[in-house]
Amino acid sequence: QVQLVESGGGLVQPGGSLRLSCAVSGSIFSITVMGWYRQAPGNERDLVATMTNGGSTNYADSVKGRFTISRDNAKGTVYLQMSSLKPEDTAVYYCKASTLASRYWGQGTQVTVSS
Repeated sequence: QVQLVESGGGLVQPGGSLRLSCAVSGSIFSITVMGWYRQAPGNERDLVATMTNGGSTNYADSVKGRFTISRDNAKGTVYLQMSSLKPEDTAVYYCKASTLASRYWGQGTQVTVSS
């Protein structure tokens, strides 16, 4: 089992920055990929960024150059640094952990980009 708790969401003006955190606990050794996803009202949950155990990253085209996924193994935390935020980035952001057998999701954190 893996437990995920997101934090760091909030209200930010267009052009601003925000850093999301995902605290990971449980069977951390079994995780192969960590990722951030987002879901806006009426939309499906979409991939934002992923990072493999080896450190390889992947980003949605819409966030390339603006968002950065990183991790601190000592703290058991995965981050999503978001810069140059746009109103269309408004969504609930979810952390996801993938193992060979399962997928785990956090509860989500709301990010609202508005003036």
